[in-house]
Amino acid sequence: MSKNTINNAIKEAFRRENKPLRVKEVFWRIKEDNLYDFNTQTPEHVVRTALRRHTESLDFASSSPNKLYVTLNDGTYWLKGKQLDHSFISKSQIEEKNQQLKNSLDDLLGLQQQHIKAFKIALLDRLKRLEPRSFELFCKKLLKAYGFSNTEITRVSRDGGIDGYGELKIGLSHLNVAFQCKRWNTSTIGRKEIDMFRGASQGSYQQAIFFTTSTFTKEARAADNKTGAIPIALFDGDGIVNMMIEKKFGVEVQEINTYVDALDQVLEK
Repeated sequence: MSKNTINNAIKEAFRRENKPLRVKEVFWRIKEDNLYDFNTQTPEHVVRTALRRHTESLDFASSSPNKLYVTLNDGTYWLKGKQLDHSFISKSQIEEKNQQLKNSLDDLLGLQQQHIKAFKIALLDRLKRLEPRSFELFCKKLLKAYGFSNTEITRVSRDGGIDGYGELKIGLSHLNVAFQCKRWNTSTIGRKEIDMFRGASQGSYQQAIFFTTSTFTKEARAADNKTGAIPIALFDGDGIVNMMIEKKFGVEVQEINTYVDALDQVLEK
């Protein structure tokens, strides 16, 4: 082998090691195998300079247009155009690729959470723009999706009245359930509205449900269950949207496949 150029020696060092090397590793292979005669006090610097001048991704004033080497992600050098045996991919490269996969999955999950948040806001906004009667019909159909039967909408009632009713099978019996629907955009539902609805439902029904696109005050939520009185389940705008998502009611799911490495499960004894 010719020993008259440093690049010949460097290429031979790579061939003998057959794996990516750092500058110091290239230098020691050249020195131990006597591949090049260094006539300098800083032989390792000669190797470093030659590698850098002829590396594809490094361009500076004194770099050579004749590129012989490439750099890998872990800072090692390798021969340009030569296939790298996968068995010699460094541990740090593997860890870096694994981290990149994890980061990309984390990014996807983060984007998914952002999408879900924006989707819920947009869906609730659509509910708020329904006509009051349309919102009542929506609530009737939502209850049917949850297993209610014989659901009916009553004629237009005064505030505090019952907007609809239905039956829910519990074991061998049926509960008679009344529901009220408030398609409100600004005002919150207070204790007064809960008490009025309870008064209209008491006696004829065993359960009541209050739907609103707005929110409930703290006092209203504290009044949902009273000793000796009909219990009232409260569902605000966020709760209604969550019910829709749970039952895929008025909501379609578009799947985007992502994959995670589960090879270890296949290889388990």
